[in-house]
Parts: sequence; structure tokens; C-alpha cells
Amino acid sequence: MGDVRNVDVVVIGLGVGGEETAGRLAAAGLDVVGVEHNLVGGECPYWGCIPTKMMVRAGSALAEARRIPGLAGTATVEPDWAPVARRVRDEATADWNDKVAVDRLTGKGARFVRGRATVTGPGRVRVGDEIYAASRGLVIATGTVAVIPPIDGLAGTPYWTNREAVETATLPASLIILGGGAIGCEFAQVFARFGVEVTIIEGSERILAMEEPESSEVAASVIGATIRTGVRATKVSHDGSFTVELSDGSTVTGEKLLVATGRAARLGDLGLETIGLDPSARFVNTDDRMRAGDRVWAVGDVTGNGNFTHMAMYEADIAVRDILGQGGPGADYRARPRVTFLDPEIGAVGLTAAQASEQFENVQVGHVPLGSTSRGFVHGPGNEGFIKVVADAGRGVLVGATTAGPAGGEMIGALAVAVHAEVPISTLLSQIWAYPTFHRGIGDALKSLA
Repeated sequence: MGDVRNVDVVVIGLGVGGEETAGRLAAAGLDVVGVEHNLVGGECPYWGCIPTKMMVRAGSALAEARRIPGLAGTATVEPDWAPVARRVRDEATADWNDKVAVDRLTGKGARFVRGRATVTGPGRVRVGDEIYAASRGLVIATGTVAVIPPIDGLAGTPYWTNREAVETATLPASLIILGGGAIGCEFAQVFARFGVEVTIIEGSERILAMEEPESSEVAASVIGATIRTGVRATKVSHDGSFTVELSDGSTVTGEKLLVATGRAARLGDLGLETIGLDPSARFVNTDDRMRAGDRVWAVGDVTGNGNFTHMAMYEADIAVRDILGQGGPGADYRARPRVTFLDPEIGAVGLTAAQASEQFENVQVGHVPLGSTSRGFVHGPGNEGFIKVVADAGRGVLVGATTAGPAGGEMIGALAVAVHAEVPISTLLSQIWAYPTFHRGIGDALKSLA
């Protein structure tokens, strides 16, 4: 066993939140050790946000070309996955190499240690034969892993998670996706647009079950896959291809199987019990300063506040300020934005109408189909979508909104500001909305509040 090395802070896990935390603390002059057993940068740049959006962009280009007839002439489209896989490998992930990220971190003054960390007591972390004693404390930023449900026969088969789906250099003829959340739906549309026969299996009564019902309807209409809702996989077998038995007695077959049934924090092997945390919990509970215990902070997906890069960066900023004693606002999750990157994009912020009805006595909802707006009419093919706003009428402010359309992920920005800042609806109604833009429909939706 090596000597104990005294440092200020140890950051365990160097995904987006951990890397941001370690880098900023080191740049502020603290002695910081960052530990990561996989790739610095985490899920987002290698198997999540960046490569998957490259895939979405490619599929959307195919779809847009197919809209040319009747709009701008004629076109012939021949899908080819090779340039997509090449772009993911070469441009997005550097062939899944994190040298650039490591150099970025160490360039800020942090020490990087490759390995698995085990907490052995307050402020103490073991990595291999080395022990680090952190005087300021520990930051847990170990992210999440794909949840693999205990389906009979699934274990031991060559199923995919998001990682294998992103890394694939060739596409299967057919694909079964377990899970109709954002991840499952995005992969489904991408692969379907490249000619893969896709089937989604979703246990809830609709895909995107956590979003507005209208979002589910739009998604189901554009994904291009067979969608089975209200049924669950009960058994999986593999003999060159996959056969999935469902709870209604039917079966589905496919060349590949993608498991997209959710994610959970990786806590069980960290030794968190030595600092009073529950290693069997699904996530790490924190207060509004991202404190999980005495001289312990947690940031990013591991907190369960949304598996989004922007949430990890947001929480990292709060933790950094708290560790440095800088004060400032604590965590406020009322206006969490999120985007499902389909074509059309589905942006959302805050509460759905159903969630708002559980919290407020007088809820008003405004809705406008995107195709009925001037920009939606001009856009023509591909204008599926809507704008929906949810208000707490008692206070006269918005508490949630959804923007689905060709610019759905961008339109939600204005409404995120409105929800976060609690801008009075009367003020929003008096705003000048540029014409003819997609976001002008926000004004129409506000006028329809009832």
C-alpha cells in the first residue's frame, strides 16, 4: 500500500459534471485529484449527446430530402450508414479516445488518476495502491449506467445498450427496442430512416410517457417504427437473432435488441457506506448546495435530477461555488429544460399539465397546433408539432410548457426563461413576437389559455 497523499478535493467520476468541477476547483488553486476508470468526459461526448445528435442529424437530412417532391422538385435518396459511423468515430469520439479531455483537465492544474475509486472513510479514497486524503472533501460524480431489467433469458445475450448502438459500424436489418423513452425513440427514428425495421416495446400506455400526451402522439406519428405499448417483455431468447415474448402472449423477432429501459446511478461498489450514504440507493440525495453529507457533494446524473449534460453543468457550478465559499443561488429545479431530439424536436420545461394539476388549484392550459401558425403553414412538409403552455392561474405565471416542431428545442428557450423567472403572463401577452417565426406561436398559445 502506498503512502497517503494529502490533497484538497477528490472528484470521483469525470463525466461532464465531474470534469467541470475538478477543472474549476483546480483552476481556482485547490489541489484536486480527479479519478475516472473509463473515459474523461463521460457518457455525453462518447455515447450520448454528441454522437447521437450526429446520428439524428444524418437521419433528418434523409427525411428532408424525401420531402422535396411536391415542395421543390424531385429527389432520389440512398441511405448509407458508413459516413455516419465514420463521423461518430473520427469527429465526435476520436475513436473513443479521451486524450484531449485529459489534457484539458490537467491543463487546468488537476491531477488525473485512471482507475476505480473506493471511499474508505471521511475524505479518504483508495485508487489501486494509492490513498488520497481530501481536507476539503469529496465530490461524487460517477454518473449512471443503463438499467438492464431482469427479463428471463436476457442476461448473456448480445443485447445492445446505447453504447453498442452508437458504436455500430453497420446496421441490422431489424431492431427491437425495449423502452419508449427519449433514448429509445431517438434511436428508433434514426435507424428507421436508414431502412432498419424497428419495433418499440413500451410497458406504459404511450411512448414518452413522462411528457405531455400530445408529445407522445407526435412522436408516434413520425418515428417510423412499429410501436407496441401497454405490453412488457417477459422472455428473451437468442439464436442468431432475438425473439422477445410479450406479456400479451405475442412475440417479436429482430436481428438486434436494444435495451433502453432507463438508467441508474453506479453506487454499489464505491464504499459510500463508510461516509454514511446508502450504496443501494438509486441516486444520491443532495440539498440545494449539492451537499450529500459532511464534506461530501454530488453532481450530475448520480443525483437523479435529470440525465442531461446541462443539469450536470448546472449542479457542478453550484458545488464549485459552495466548496470555494462563494455563495450564490442554490439549486432550483422548477424550470428544468429537456429536449427529445426527434424530427420534429420536442422541447419541454417545468411541469406537464397533469403534474401541475396535482400541485395547483387553478391550472390553465393553452395549446396551438404548429401547422396552424403562419410559419408552420409556410414550412409545409415536416411541420408536425404544437406549442402548449401550462399556467398556475392563481399566481398568473407559467409553470410548464412544451414546444414540438422543426425548432422545438430552440423555441423552449423563451418559455424556460418565463418559467424560471416567473414572468407574469400579462407581460408575456404584451410581448412583441417576430413574424413569421415558429416562436410567434407562443403568443397564440398564451392567448388560448383557459
